[in-house]
Amino acid sequence: MSKLLRLNQLWLLTIASFREIIREPGVLFWGVLFPILMSLGLGLAFTKKTEITRKVAVINPCGQISEDSSSLCYFLENICEKNTPGDKADYIWKFTIADEKLGNSIFLFYEMVWDEAMVQLKRGTVNCILTNGENGPVFHFDPMNSDAELTYLKLNSIIGKGEIMPAIGNAEIRPLTITGTRYIDFLLPGLITLGVMMSTMWGISYGIIEKRSKKLLRRLVATPMKKSHFLIAQITVRLTMNFIEAAILLLFAVITFNVSVQGSISAFILMFLAGNIAFSGIAVFVSSHTSNTEVGNGLINFVVTPMMVLSGIFFSYHNFPEWSIPVIQKLPLTMLTDGIRSIFNEGAGYQEVALPILILIATGVVFFTAGLKIFKWH
Repeated sequence: MSKLLRLNQLWLLTIASFREIIREPGVLFWGVLFPILMSLGLGLAFTKKTEITRKVAVINPCGQISEDSSSLCYFLENICEKNTPGDKADYIWKFTIADEKLGNSIFLFYEMVWDEAMVQLKRGTVNCILTNGENGPVFHFDPMNSDAELTYLKLNSIIGKGEIMPAIGNAEIRPLTITGTRYIDFLLPGLITLGVMMSTMWGISYGIIEKRSKKLLRRLVATPMKKSHFLIAQITVRLTMNFIEAAILLLFAVITFNVSVQGSISAFILMFLAGNIAFSGIAVFVSSHTSNTEVGNGLINFVVTPMMVLSGIFFSYHNFPEWSIPVIQKLPLTMLTDGIRSIFNEGAGYQEVALPILILIATGVVFFTAGLKIFKWH
């Protein structure tokens, strides 16, 4: 009978926690709508466009050099399309490179003095500055800026040649826009795993710390309730919410961007569950002792911020120095993201994700056990 009472107690705690969460209007926005809006915005931003516009600053193009066929001045005045006087657009020249497969590249040229051009370059309004040199046009740009480098490569093959030169050779371009190779296919698993981490860390950790700071946990000491039941109820509710939020986000991506899971669905569910267990355990450990919400806020950010930046959510972590890659790959969010991404895009199954699943579950169990040992009600 006592066992049935304990199960009933756990059930009632879970229902109470679930009602507490769904009554908060912010849950609907931050948990459901915000990830959808982020996937929609980033997905559209990195989807192939028919036209890409790049802005270039030019400094005194026809000042000291004669307008011959190899000069910047000749290119702007004779090859580019000049802006109509009185047009609302503030550019002076426009040049378009047409490409049916890769999309058209439109270059807008603005005449400026050097100081003004540098200000616009720092603001990101233009990504390249063009000046006249003794042997032809001179490009000024940040070599680490990929857009600026692409602007240089495209324009340098044209400016100073006196004519628009066609591509030479038999090279053929076949753009890869199939499922699994697009940016949205890379982004979606990251958004799902980021949602797991943020939901559990803030939903469980901050919720417990806030209850402790308001003396609400002190009142629960007088009730016949075990610490483990209280914590498991919090985790169960958060796990349920995470499944609902991830399912809605995945359904939206399938309908909008034709995303598909190429690997094992059951392996994906198990991997998702393992990630929830890992971060739930970490969340319990972080919130087990402090009653100060400012300290708790700092502890949570200490955990989530490095992983949010390093774990390859929005861009590949292989952009970081080589010595840091082995460390980054051992972070819980990295293991979860890599595992789910491999299931989504590479057709992975249980064999490929078994090890990260076991590591994530072990991580959650260890941190939960440690947090339960040092947990205090007040």
